[in-house]
Amino acid sequence: MSQQETATETTPNKKQVRKELAEKLTGALAEYKQELGEKKLATRVKKVSKLISRDLVKNSKKNTKKNAAKKTRTKAKAEKGVKAKVEKK
Repeated sequence: MSQQETATETTPNKKQVRKELAEKLTGALAEYKQELGEKKLATRVKKVSKLISRDLVKNSKKNTKKNAAKKTRTKAKAEKGVKAKVEKK
């Protein structure tokens, strides 16, 4: 597999998250389908899923960037510690 394929498998994109949210919301709000009507419910679920998916994806990107920065910092500290031990000997 290429790097691009593995990256998309680990981090879901907006479209995937939006579809999953829409499915869950329509299942959870099925009892309101008769009151609102199928079309109104579908449009409102679509709007809500867009809003939520945008925020979820944004937060997951921030978290991955933070984790990557932490890893590089700890790696740099470890390398620094190794260099200091070598210089002392």
